[in-house]
Amino acid sequence: MSLNFQLGVTKSFPCSYLPEQQERLLVALDSRLSDSEHYAWLMEQGFRRSGNDIYRPHCLNCNACQSLRVLVNDFQPSKSQKRTLKRNQALHVEVSETVKANYYPLFEQYIDCFHRDGAMYPASAAQFQRMLANNITKQCYLEVWHQTTLVSVAITDKMPNALSAVYTFYHPAYRSQGLGVFSILQQIKLASELKRRFLYLGYQIDQCAKMNYKNRFHPHQRLIENQWQTVNK
Repeated sequence: MSLNFQLGVTKSFPCSYLPEQQERLLVALDSRLSDSEHYAWLMEQGFRRSGNDIYRPHCLNCNACQSLRVLVNDFQPSKSQKRTLKRNQALHVEVSETVKANYYPLFEQYIDCFHRDGAMYPASAAQFQRMLANNITKQCYLEVWHQTTLVSVAITDKMPNALSAVYTFYHPAYRSQGLGVFSILQQIKLASELKRRFLYLGYQIDQCAKMNYKNRFHPHQRLIENQWQTVNK
């Protein structure tokens, strides 16, 4: 894709994942980029969105953040992931194209239980709406149900050649079920059904323990020095 477009650079600010580092972002400012086709191309270059803002880490002294995407057609679940699927056989999955009223109470429970030390605490309806804001690409919502109880929602972007995992939140009472991993496995399955090549999982940061669940889905690719490199088991 040939396109001249405008980028901006933020000031440095404390990194959310590596406390000793300063973070800086490259931001796509050109409105022509705010559609599904251009966003898919930007993701190929390591960008990601938050709401309607499209950004890429552009730090002065750190390159720890690496875009990671699962190769959907070649994916093989590990023994641990197979156990997660077996453990959750009683759950069923539905895909919604619209946001439902019962999403926010679940989101609020999740944030207020698991992220009391983070910037998102306490949860608010306005914060949730900002997270859902998206004029860039189509979305779907992967719901996980236990009988009549909604236990998890995975917000998922849809692009011509890929899906992108945006954010997953789940019921605190089901924490032991491994719903984060289960939701990614279901997103990979959905990507395969929709004939998408990739599932983007955001940025892998090896030095950040809470981010290291992403590198357990094989094979995957990491964007290293602007080249996608395949990682097998």
